[in-house]
Amino acid sequence: MNKIAESFKALKKYCELNQFKGWDPYDGLNSKFFQSLPIKKSRFFRLAWIQFFKKSPINFRKLLGVKKDYNPKGLGLFLTGYCNLYLKDGKEEDLDKIKFLVDEIISLKTEGYSGSCWGYNFDWQARAFFQPKYTPTVVATTFITYALLDAYDILKEDRLLKECESACDFVLKDLNKTYDDDGDFAFSYSPEDSTQVYNASLLGSRLLSRVYSYTKKEEYIKEARKSVSFCVKHQKKDGSWSYSPLTFHSWIDNFHTGYNLECIHEYQKYSGDTSFQSSIDLGFDYYIKTFFTEDGISKYYNNSVFPIDIHAPAQLIVTLDRLGKMEEYKDLVDRVLNWTIVNMQSKEGYFYFQKGKFYTSKIPYIRWAQSWMFFAQSIYLRKFDSIL
Repeated sequence: MNKIAESFKALKKYCELNQFKGWDPYDGLNSKFFQSLPIKKSRFFRLAWIQFFKKSPINFRKLLGVKKDYNPKGLGLFLTGYCNLYLKDGKEEDLDKIKFLVDEIISLKTEGYSGSCWGYNFDWQARAFFQPKYTPTVVATTFITYALLDAYDILKEDRLLKECESACDFVLKDLNKTYDDDGDFAFSYSPEDSTQVYNASLLGSRLLSRVYSYTKKEEYIKEARKSVSFCVKHQKKDGSWSYSPLTFHSWIDNFHTGYNLECIHEYQKYSGDTSFQSSIDLGFDYYIKTFFTEDGISKYYNNSVFPIDIHAPAQLIVTLDRLGKMEEYKDLVDRVLNWTIVNMQSKEGYFYFQKGKFYTSKIPYIRWAQSWMFFAQSIYLRKFDSIL
């Protein structure tokens, strides 16, 4: 059996044995110990506590009362992965997993908003804002909506399409918008903030664009274009994007660049509007030449290899697949996947979080690592199974 197929088999076994539950790099505030402290409402201590859990190579979660749990976005990525497997092999066991994951995802919806939406299973303190557990975000909602549409294409259950159309109401009515002088705008990350995070806004455009391909509601594609236009205006001359216009968000990283490219491409695919192709071409040239070494290492930042983050090699496969470039860059994909398997997969089948210059964080995060590699490898196997 091919090394990549063997790797996926081991990962699949691990995820199923753990019933798709696990920890997350940012779930430190779920700690029962922290919640008992009088400092739990301090922004400074929330940030420090989360960063301590995220950066520590030692997993203190059991000791400090953080339980393994479902992460809705993680379940969405697993769902798309099983859809890929079912379309590849047509196995009944994969169809059963699709039905199971659909039901779990729908049961985890966040109520009280204009439409279907999802958030993370932990309180989250960012530099710019605080989000209570299950506060819906455009990021989680987009990945889950895409997964439900993948499931709808297989199951043909009308309720799934209705959930996805309802998610558009969340994007259009509940997210905040920051406008520029041309009337274009950025969607906020969540209803609780007004940040301009380019990949988040573009994910909103991606969601609207794909649902438009089913419903043909012109409002969806009209609003999606405004967000795409806003973000393209903020692309740098070399093709890159910073994370956001905020000074403390000025970094340029691997996987968020991949997000941006696939989202703009998806808008064009579903709208038929190809006016942003030069932005995609410029951005892809920067992405593919900047973030991957000849040895197959996925760099985190444009100017630094470390930390080598598991999300980056996974996103490479997703980006290339969305842009229709998998065959053209198969040699690169094979180098990246094989390096990642050798250096970042445990004997138990799960993938490590990050590999630093001096130490490796081997904590088995379910959303950040396992669901992303499950999703990415399912794409690879569906694409190249016949030649393995």
